[in-house]
Amino acid sequence: MDFQLTDDQRALQETARRFARNELVDIARELETKNEPVSLALRRRYAEMGFLGINIPTAYGGLGLGHIDALLVLEQFAQVSPAVAFPVFESATGPVRTVLHFANEPLRQRILPAVVRGDMVVAVSMSEPNAGTALTDLATRGRIEGGQITLNGQKRWTSGGGHADAYIVYCRLSDEPGAAGIGAVLVEQERPGLRYGRPELLMGFRGIPSCDIFFDDVRVPVENMIVPAGGFKHLMEAFDLERCGNATMSLGIAAAALEEALAYVQDRQQFGRPIVEFQAIQLKLADMAIKVEAARLLIWRAAQNAANGLPSIADSSIAKCFANEMVRDVAAMGMQVMGGYGYSTEYRMEQRLRDAFGWGIAGGAIDVQKTNIAAALVGRRFNQRGR
Repeated sequence: MDFQLTDDQRALQETARRFARNELVDIARELETKNEPVSLALRRRYAEMGFLGINIPTAYGGLGLGHIDALLVLEQFAQVSPAVAFPVFESATGPVRTVLHFANEPLRQRILPAVVRGDMVVAVSMSEPNAGTALTDLATRGRIEGGQITLNGQKRWTSGGGHADAYIVYCRLSDEPGAAGIGAVLVEQERPGLRYGRPELLMGFRGIPSCDIFFDDVRVPVENMIVPAGGFKHLMEAFDLERCGNATMSLGIAAAALEEALAYVQDRQQFGRPIVEFQAIQLKLADMAIKVEAARLLIWRAAQNAANGLPSIADSSIAKCFANEMVRDVAAMGMQVMGGYGYSTEYRMEQRLRDAFGWGIAGGAIDVQKTNIAAALVGRRFNQRGR
């Protein structure tokens, strides 16, 4: 067991840190103000640096590194803002992993190199008006006929909605009830019959577009099927790495909140001395640091135990649950330490607090992660429907 990063990992981490701090801080503020996503030109800049293919195999143009390497980069970007980190999140831990692990080879060849080049954004479209946590209640239907899949239905809370170039759509592909009928299909954004609802205006997550998506007889070739009916378990396995990405977004926000608070308390003076001299401030800083370091270790454990495969549901749920709760506490303590300055939009702390709450909702709510953890402890899933 080794808790040290390798020289190569430290170099990668420092490269990501310098890039994020030198080139993305002003852009992040602009994306926050305008509520706009990262531009195509900037995505291609990420691609030039190798940040969109860190843990994608070299056969598809990636660097072929491991999950921890990808999470090291993601954390540095997330310390600047979730918006500038989101393209890295999607390629390293999000829907692109589903394509890599489960799509047919021609689809991989079409999608993965384009993502690595920065030319394509792939989003996941899961939730529906009546199917969020109860995901097996999906009503969006994909009917397979004559070499085509025709989709009808509505999706909600699609991060990247209206902006992504393609969507991995979870849908019902057979008449089998519950999970047995669910699979996933890739739908390109230019397909006729694909419509978008109004852009969501959220408390945080500015610069990460979200909207409803409507499928009205949207047709795609059957070769666009990623997971057939009955493959719901595989879809959830791919989501275990997404949880590590979600947790790393929380970690990045919290680490940045600690950094900003630490700088502030050494500069801010009251009663004739810097406020870091007061024990009450010292205790808050220590609590923040403990939570940040604990979250980082849980995330790295989940990623390391997975090697280059997919993390276990227990490891990833523990990491996500802890990080999601931790970031809310750390950002709130950071705001309290900074007082009125922390509450002002002139500083970044208020944004960090708003963003902190989103990650405990996205990708499976905190309480859902706790039921996953309990199920792993007792060795069986629980029927949440109560019948």
